[in-house]
Amino acid sequence: MKSIAVFCGSSEGTDSKIKSEAYHLGKGLAEREITLVYGAAKIGIMGEVARGVLDYEGDVLGIIPGFLETKEIVHPELSELIVTDNMHSRKVIMYEKSDGFMVLPGGFGTMDEFFEIATWGQLGLHIKPIGILNINGFFDHLIAYFKTMVERGFLKQEILDAVVVDDTVVGLLEKMNNYKPLPAPKWLNKDRL
Repeated sequence: MKSIAVFCGSSEGTDSKIKSEAYHLGKGLAEREITLVYGAAKIGIMGEVARGVLDYEGDVLGIIPGFLETKEIVHPELSELIVTDNMHSRKVIMYEKSDGFMVLPGGFGTMDEFFEIATWGQLGLHIKPIGILNINGFFDHLIAYFKTMVERGFLKQEILDAVVVDDTVVGLLEKMNNYKPLPAPKWLNKDRL
């Protein structure tokens, strides 16, 4: 993978381990020469990932909708900044510029990004890896909910298995590098991948 889109919070939250692991992820991406693609903020967990990449001389592509572009929010040291018309365009460009996706702790915006890209994968619109960095068990309840979806017949086990999970940066990057995509659905036009 040459680039990974990271979905995470624009807030720092209350768990210092999450903040430190976000920075550690940024460092790990830079050391592996993987470009960070993210929401362009200098604040919160987003800012920590970017700071980790930039401190270790890696490349950072920030993508932000125009209505959020302010001096207080946009990271001033990005390698590249793309300003979009809206949130949907932002997600489409993040998808186009990334070889995979990683989810860190965040709120509704983070979950929106995760669920949309996971749905695109389920529909066969992409075959890129999706990873969840489960820092300090942040996603334990969500993962349990996914298992309930499978048990109650709303989600196929192979679709759930396509989302890789680990509680360490090194472990998750390894799983994403070794990711074997699901076969494209028979009904899907393979030219769209």
